[in-house]
Amino acid sequence: FQLYGYCYQDSNDIPDTLTTITELGSPLEMIQLLQTSWEDRFRICLSLVRLLHYLAHSPLGSVTLLDFRPRQFVIVDGELKVTDLDDASIEESSCTSNSDCFMEFPARNFTLPCSVEGRCQNMNEKRNLYNAYRFFFTYLLPHSAPSSLRPLLDKIVNATGNRNKHGNAKYLSPSPSVNSEFTQKCVKSANTKYRRVPEAFIPDENYRCWPSYHHKGCLLSVFDVNEAIEICDSYSQCKAFVLTNQTTWTGRQLVFFKMASNHIMPDPDKITYVKVTD
Repeated sequence: FQLYGYCYQDSNDIPDTLTTITELGSPLEMIQLLQTSWEDRFRICLSLVRLLHYLAHSPLGSVTLLDFRPRQFVIVDGELKVTDLDDASIEESSCTSNSDCFMEFPARNFTLPCSVEGRCQNMNEKRNLYNAYRFFFTYLLPHSAPSSLRPLLDKIVNATGNRNKHGNAKYLSPSPSVNSEFTQKCVKSANTKYRRVPEAFIPDENYRCWPSYHHKGCLLSVFDVNEAIEICDSYSQCKAFVLTNQTTWTGRQLVFFKMASNHIMPDPDKITYVKVTD
């Protein structure tokens, strides 16, 4: 979280008080997040992975968030950031045997090894990972994910929820694999023919689809024209689509899907494809 300034107060009325000024974020509403595109939810999960890695390797050592819940986070420019650090701790639990390193959660329990130094190994990191799994990953990652990515996403989600060698922050790195595969997704060309109309746009003829980047129309991200054709063919009401010059944060192109092409307007920044009917 970006810190812009702070003020330390020590008076009779307010002793030992630190006031901080931080960047402004939007409260995290899980229901609203589930209604956004998978690409936006993946971005949030990716920022959470970066946070988990930092907490596990911070300059102070491994840091755990004892109150790791959605209400402790905000969204800033599409990324997740923690805003409440009152319950952060760098203390690893002391132990004399493995039974002292018992971690209890509502749906699953873990017992971690007790080190020769008398500390529960990686307990702070494991607590953060499992809370990230049960509050974020299990809802945001699999829901409406691209079918080609689901096996890899299942592996990532299971790594945070299971007690195995991959259940730590250094093994969670979806950015080079998931992000690349999602951005470079290629599909076979459909048999349906489309007529290309350069420098053209269809201002009306909208229909709603889910998930969409536009609440009054069907605006989705694609890798190329072939994927746009596949999407248009999958909607019975789709008769045309418009390639824009806008891209998402992964570089995928935004495309408007239309239910007719009766009124085409000139636009130098767009390309329209119209379904050819026999």
